[in-house]
Amino acid sequence: MARTIGMRAARPLEGLKMFNITRKEIMWGGRKLVLESGHIARQADGAVVATYGETSVLCTAVAAKKAKADQGFFPLTVNYQEKTYAAGKIPGGFFKREGRPSEKETLTSRLIDRPIRPLFPEGFRNETQVITTVLSHDLENDPDIVALIGASAALTISGIPFFGPIAGARVGYIDGNYVLNPAQESLTDSQLNLVVAGTGEAVLMVESEASELSEEVMLGAVTFGHREMQPVIDMIIAMAEECAKDPWVLEEKEDHADLMKKINDMAEADLRSAYQLTVKQDRVAKLSEVKAKIQAAFAGDEEVSEQLVGDCLKSLEKNIVRGSILKTGGRIDGRALDTVRPILGEVGILPRSHGSALFTRGETQALAVTTLGTGEDEQFIDALEGTYRENFMLHYNFPPFSVGEAGRVGFTGRREIGHGKLAWRALKAIMPGKEDFPYTIRIVSEITESNGSSSMATVCGAALSMMDAGVPIARPVSGIAMGLIKEGEDFAVLSDILGDEDHLGDMDFKVAGTDKGITALQMDIKITGITEEIMQKALEQANAGRMHILGEMAKALSSAREEMSEHAPKIKSFIIAKDKIREVIGTGGKIIREIVETTGAKVNIDDDGTVKIASSDAEAIDAAYQWIYGIVAEPEVGMIYDGKVVKVMDFGAFVNFIGSRDGLVHISELAAERVEKVGDIVNEGDSVKVKVLGIDDRGKIRLSMRVVDQKTGEDIEDTLPSKGGRSKSA
Repeated sequence: MARTIGMRAARPLEGLKMFNITRKEIMWGGRKLVLESGHIARQADGAVVATYGETSVLCTAVAAKKAKADQGFFPLTVNYQEKTYAAGKIPGGFFKREGRPSEKETLTSRLIDRPIRPLFPEGFRNETQVITTVLSHDLENDPDIVALIGASAALTISGIPFFGPIAGARVGYIDGNYVLNPAQESLTDSQLNLVVAGTGEAVLMVESEASELSEEVMLGAVTFGHREMQPVIDMIIAMAEECAKDPWVLEEKEDHADLMKKINDMAEADLRSAYQLTVKQDRVAKLSEVKAKIQAAFAGDEEVSEQLVGDCLKSLEKNIVRGSILKTGGRIDGRALDTVRPILGEVGILPRSHGSALFTRGETQALAVTTLGTGEDEQFIDALEGTYRENFMLHYNFPPFSVGEAGRVGFTGRREIGHGKLAWRALKAIMPGKEDFPYTIRIVSEITESNGSSSMATVCGAALSMMDAGVPIARPVSGIAMGLIKEGEDFAVLSDILGDEDHLGDMDFKVAGTDKGITALQMDIKITGITEEIMQKALEQANAGRMHILGEMAKALSSAREEMSEHAPKIKSFIIAKDKIREVIGTGGKIIREIVETTGAKVNIDDDGTVKIASSDAEAIDAAYQWIYGIVAEPEVGMIYDGKVVKVMDFGAFVNFIGSRDGLVHISELAAERVEKVGDIVNEGDSVKVKVLGIDDRGKIRLSMRVVDQKTGEDIEDTLPSKGGRSKSA
């Protein structure tokens, strides 16, 4: 039976009566946003299918009914997963099924985790899992915003204790105007790709990549996105009013005031003394000593667990550090609120690398190494939107020794992927175009010491490393991490935060950019949100910090070196006619393989006819170039070429030139004087210089040796006597 193509049957409405479906929809950013619950995944605590345009994501939330005994943290996991069937594709590879999470899946999982994590009750430690699965992708609307909204809706209706809902939005900046949720193809014309998430009252998370935009434009984008997401929050609330499950009854927290007072009396003085030590290693050792002493004091008390003592100590630490900053402005290491730690940038420290830099800021240090490669080294990325190639890569590694610990190595975690991508975004705006710098660029940042914002140290080190490698970046980029301590209406914004200030504070706000503007911004809030006033203060303070860091970086290197390392590959780039590509490659790649094997140079040919020849040996590049030029070049009348005599006849000699081209030098064109015998002038195998006199309709080429000085290759036709006996000059 013939099958009709392109017809889709509507949902059988009669069959849906067995489901208790709740559906809400609004027009948002020019497209329809739909949230539907009660149809799919009904055994999850909360399940919502979120659809925007024709991009659909199934979002589920499930939590354990009880926390594990002595659970010391909130075990929340968020998994965003893309199914290739969503875009009508079959996975590559032998097994033909989705494998480990891609970079996009990992980054989107973090994107959802960061704004929802602060909205669970303090002390809630039941294992909670949020899974978002892309079911359909229209190749226009990125599923990440859809997944974030759906996850918020699933948690809101689940009954799991969650102080939401939240929403998220993407903001573009095109022709001086903010654009809500620009389509993916429109982002190529946008100076900004910013994702903002928050509640109805405040912003919780920002992630962005920008083209050197001002603080004013960036703050306006955050405000615009937060305002435009409010209808989505109202939509989720309306859905919850109809189908939300009864909220969980949480166990009342025990009153441990007496225990807290005992621990305060025993440990406060020692903890305050520890936090006056400005050297991290000394401070960590003293804190460990104090904590061990307190734990030992309660070791025999069966009613007091080790976890409870640890929680009380953490609360005391938090009060000491935060209170000191708010009351006196005194920070752990003695700095003022807006002071950046001492900085030292060093370049060229690895002799064999193409570019290297060691960036040290206080007790945070990044060793950034740049390697230059060819088109063969580009990364192939197989995304739902299709396969594409990336010629700029940045990989961030955080070994345990960087914080003085022993731990697992060789595993790339979500944190490493996230920090590496943030640094990549910060540098992307100033990278040279492939037409100007036809190299594949890979930067590896090895964090060798860490005490606050190693991702921003990576940005600074990577910029210095690329300049050391001779990469013509537009301008240097620096980055700084800002912190926040907020109690009631009182707050303090901290520049260049330490690890402890990040851990015990309320905000991690990273800003990177050049002296012309911001290139990347990432903000995570650990409280229920911050105001526009705080964000503006943080951006202004970050600007001053960035300018200071750029000044310190310039002491090492202020712009790219003009000469690249002798160990870096040299690339010669030129364009050939598209119809000549097949001739250069040869049947089954025979000719291009022969060129590579013979010369030792790498050769890459793009579909548009761009040829790139790479080698650290200039002679190898020239040999490969001459070979290819000989294949594709067309002889020009009046031009002089080097050639080789391939055959001698009574009437003249055949000469091979520019590769496979042959032409005839008639006996009358062999020399200025009369020639009796061709062999008196040339023999097979002789190298000669010839000038093209003409090409007839059949493609036969007439050459002359007579008008070319065989030693210098100069055209001497005007100085010769004519064949009639008089020189042309006469």
